[in-house]
Amino acid sequence: MKLFTKRPIVIVLLLVVLTGCSQSTPEGTLTAQDTPTPGLATPVVQTTPAPDVESAAVEFLEYWRASDYSAMYAMLSRESQSQISEEDFSLEYHTLAVELALESLDYTILSSFVDPSQAQVAVSVVYHSRLIEGIQRDIILELSITGGEWKVDWSRGMIFPELEGENQLQLTRLLPSRGNIYDRNGSVVVSYAEAIALGLIPSQIDPEREDNLLNELGRDLDMPPEVIYAMYKDYPPGVNWYLPLGALAQSEMEPRLGILEGYTTTGLLMRYFDGRYYYDGGVAPQAIGYVRWIQEPELDAYRIQGYSKGEKVGGQGLEMWGEPYLAGDRGGILYVVDAEGEILTQLAREEAAPASEIYTTFEKEFQVQVQKALYGFNGAVVVMEMDTGRILAMVSNPHFDPNAFNSNYYNSSFLLQEYYKADQKSPFLNRATQGLYPLGSVFKIITMAAALETGEFQASDTYDCDYFFEELPGVTLNDWTYDHFLEDGKQLPSGTLTLSEGLIRSCNPYFWHIGLQLYRNGLTEAVSDMAKGFGLGALTGIETLEEEAGDIPVPGSELDATNLAIGQGDTLVTPLQVARFIAALGNGGTLYRPQFVESIRSASGEELFKFEPEVVGELPISESTRNIIINAMIQVVEKPAPNPGTASHRFRGLTDRIPIAGKTGTAESGSGESHAWFAGYTNVQNPNKPDIAVVVIAENAGEGSDIAAPIFRRVVELYFNQVLKPYPWEAEIGVWYVPEEDVEE
Repeated sequence: MKLFTKRPIVIVLLLVVLTGCSQSTPEGTLTAQDTPTPGLATPVVQTTPAPDVESAAVEFLEYWRASDYSAMYAMLSRESQSQISEEDFSLEYHTLAVELALESLDYTILSSFVDPSQAQVAVSVVYHSRLIEGIQRDIILELSITGGEWKVDWSRGMIFPELEGENQLQLTRLLPSRGNIYDRNGSVVVSYAEAIALGLIPSQIDPEREDNLLNELGRDLDMPPEVIYAMYKDYPPGVNWYLPLGALAQSEMEPRLGILEGYTTTGLLMRYFDGRYYYDGGVAPQAIGYVRWIQEPELDAYRIQGYSKGEKVGGQGLEMWGEPYLAGDRGGILYVVDAEGEILTQLAREEAAPASEIYTTFEKEFQVQVQKALYGFNGAVVVMEMDTGRILAMVSNPHFDPNAFNSNYYNSSFLLQEYYKADQKSPFLNRATQGLYPLGSVFKIITMAAALETGEFQASDTYDCDYFFEELPGVTLNDWTYDHFLEDGKQLPSGTLTLSEGLIRSCNPYFWHIGLQLYRNGLTEAVSDMAKGFGLGALTGIETLEEEAGDIPVPGSELDATNLAIGQGDTLVTPLQVARFIAALGNGGTLYRPQFVESIRSASGEELFKFEPEVVGELPISESTRNIIINAMIQVVEKPAPNPGTASHRFRGLTDRIPIAGKTGTAESGSGESHAWFAGYTNVQNPNKPDIAVVVIAENAGEGSDIAAPIFRRVVELYFNQVLKPYPWEAEIGVWYVPEEDVEE
């Protein structure tokens, strides 16, 4: 390799060798002025060896590898620092990193050439771009001695040789199509598609064609016509209000486009768009997620990763977690351009590689039906395969349409404005994994386990479950039976109950008694430790989805102990945590890691990941304790009057075909109505249809037996293909009763 310099290093060295003339040397070396005079004593001169120039070069290059531009700048000579500010210097290197999508760099010292005060170091640099493999350049580091240290005489060619003068690097990024997301059977959930936005302008609807219009829309949107009508019936007449309804893929609508277009003269608005499309208005949207534009403050960080300015990235759920798979491997073409942007030369090129595809653990049709089962309530539903941890459905309400983040979608601005309203209840929050709630009476399962495992109580121990609990000095607590007595004057107290019957009847005084007794006997952490052993108060490890750990407090007083015993006070859990321990009760005690991804496959079909059940723990209870709890949970849904199970009236006609064990829960929310819970599992033992654990929470909806238990039943009916029973609040499946005062005369 030829080394060249603007300084006459070779000439200087020759002069020194041939004539012994004085030369500029590092401080402390012998000079011509110090030559001893004949006849005088020779002075003693302390010499200091010149520092190693290659060590200085390595130090500079190591700072570059670490992106420590300030430390690099500190190594520049005074002359170089006078010609460029630290800010501009750092910007030069940052711009290169961004433009090249630079992941890292390596270097090799090739050679060095040293004059006592000046030097050149030849370096081979390999730029590891995320887009183009094997970009290698040789650069020359020029250095000079200042104050006994080597300093870098910097130029832009030391970044990249072709950058001398005002030249710039320009990388054209080659982008693959984003990968699709499918359900476990290969039914598409998210892909690129051409679609149609649908909406209504109610004031323009022809009354004579209204019924037909609603019937056609109901058919295509899979929505009862009565529900569509209810969405606009109170709109002010004569005003052109717009009601966004949803979107449909053109491929699915092709045979019926002509029929719908026939209604565009009577209030129906149709607008065509394309882009990443979320089918069925969003299948498990909080879990699947959405894509969003890269924002300006994060642009450089994404460009360094290989993204271009106009791209979208995953904003939540699988779209965000699966970004490395769904985004594919980008390629690029690297050019050198002049100050005017004209291409001078092409340096390198690498093609993009197709993205991978993600298959979820759920079946799309079942997931969509479970979403409808929770219609009208804020809350969550989790359906987990009992013996594997596979998530078969995950619902969070309020719902949102991920297509709203596509600016080409006509309904986008209307929907986003609605979602971001101040009074909206966080539609983007995945309540199944991030919603934190007091567990209420479902927690009594854990308190019962602690009572039995400590040996302080036996299943046959009895307790008088009266209206009131008065074991706390100066405090009187009411059982739920008393609250119902105040409502209708008919509900009697449960009377003397065994511990098992206490769970069946969900007797608050019995469990307050257990919590208080354990606390007073010095077993202050028995209940909280049991809850943690059941997996509460900790992340489940689902990984693919954002989740919260919740909180299981250690009681600090007798009142705290009674609150904890029925899942109140500061107790906070997620529905996913509850589904996991309910599944463990049913499967023999094994806690599985919940999983939402069935497989990940490359574009060529190679399986990059395949679902395998993963055991993460065991319930800390004996088989005897588990059986006692299970038998009580079975009676919760089966025991008839007198003193029936708290949900037995909700499961009549079903449990003879689909055996179920469950527990109702009604948790005080701190504001408004109580949260309604129901948690349970099936015990069909059909090898072709795995049993499931199901957890339902309906926020501020009232009693668990009134609201959550019917929703639980609907989910089980859907899963096992049973005839659906209307909810107590439905006129027909999917259509709520209209209060009499709202019925038009």
